[in-house]
Amino acid sequence: MKAPRGVRVVVVLGYSDGARGELHPVCAARLTHAAELTTADDVVVLSGWARAPHAPSEAELMHASWRGPAREVVVDPDARTTVENLANALNDVLRVGAMEVLIVTSAWHEARAKAALRWLVRHTGVKVRSTSPPGASRRALLRELTLWPLLPFQLWWAGRKSWRI
Repeated sequence: MKAPRGVRVVVVLGYSDGARGELHPVCAARLTHAAELTTADDVVVLSGWARAPHAPSEAELMHASWRGPAREVVVDPDARTTVENLANALNDVLRVGAMEVLIVTSAWHEARAKAALRWLVRHTGVKVRSTSPPGASRRALLRELTLWPLLPFQLWWAGRKSWRI
């Protein structure tokens, strides 16, 4: 069953330094920002894996802390990269017939995340937007710049794993 055109998918990308059992402050800020922006009509996708064995995933930690409205909350604990997060979320975008996706991440990560999702939805007509909570990290921005060259390979790999439309 297709959802009404007003349904939006809000994808909250996880963040962790490998600590066990609690949300990293960067991830908590993303989650709070997302909760402030969502409506009862939105489908929220919480995405991120567990970096330590037998620890809860970033997605599960976010789900336990989620306080925002949502039509549905989807927990994706399997994705290990930004592209995998977004490729998995694409299944939910298509399932609910959403015409808009809002990526919630950090400012230093927004451009790469948005570029990746725009590539993944390029033939669907789905609008992609992004937002971030206040705050920036020069160190994180420098790390992010080193990851841009990997984006084409990650998108190619996502296509090989049958996530392509």
